[in-house]
Amino acid sequence: MIIALLGGPGSGKGTQAKKLIDKLGIPQISTGDIFRAALKEATPKGLKAKTYMDKGELVPDDVVIGVVEERLAKPDLEKGYMLDGFPRTLPQAQALGEILKKQSKVIDHAILVDVPDEELVARLSGRRTCKNSACGAMFHVMFNAPKKEGVCDVCGTDLYQRDDDKEEVIRERLGVYNKQTAPLIDYYESQGLLRRVKGVGPIDQIFASIEKVLS
Repeated sequence: MIIALLGGPGSGKGTQAKKLIDKLGIPQISTGDIFRAALKEATPKGLKAKTYMDKGELVPDDVVIGVVEERLAKPDLEKGYMLDGFPRTLPQAQALGEILKKQSKVIDHAILVDVPDEELVARLSGRRTCKNSACGAMFHVMFNAPKKEGVCDVCGTDLYQRDDDKEEVIRERLGVYNKQTAPLIDYYESQGLLRRVKGVGPIDQIFASIEKVLS
């Protein structure tokens, strides 16, 4: 079984990914893992990607696709896998379809962990981090609030909101995500492969919904 897992930042997609791979016994393939492996093995496509990464530039779609194609040809994926973080764009999704076609394979399910933007903003902007770098404990004003507001339960140091957890930054990230992903959702929906799962509620309840769409 080949699954593409989709979901915005803060959707809980990573948590559900871990539960899915445990349940199905298939590898999780993320772009981060693929790039790290390609760099370690010094593959030609991996080294090409490194030239962009070293300059702090975004790796172009054609290079990302090339690195992914190398990974998807490995024998450990014969029984299936779950893609997490790829594809991110419509060209990547179309290229993935071509790669799989050459392997006589197809995506079985594109699972979207669907969470409203306002809920995502609340989840991500509620995070608080301990200022003591040796501690680094994390809290959440809604889901895991400290006993004393603004103070770390572990070491008693003040808590702060990281810049990337501020609402304006989160809304910008969501804007980019929605711009890139909306065409992707339409693409898989048009092929009858999209499975929408409501990503609000208890973790186990969301996972039960995912299991249901896979059965």
